[in-house]
Amino acid sequence: MSKTKKVDLNKIRLLRKQKKLSLQDMSDILGYKTPNGYYYLEVGRCVFPADKLAKVADTLDICMNDLFFED
Repeated sequence: MSKTKKVDLNKIRLLRKQKKLSLQDMSDILGYKTPNGYYYLEVGRCVFPADKLAKVADTLDICMNDLFFED
């Protein structure tokens, strides 16, 4: 059985908080009008689009591959 890679939402939230970035900060960086746009991604309510995930990785100074874990 092959393993599925999933976005590590807990890691993203932890790194965002370590860098003292608010939900509003991340929303602004990703081009959302309200913090809810980003919040829904971070809590898994919506799927992270690849372009937004790349921008998050860049913002958090982490390799995009490090934002995933194997299920």
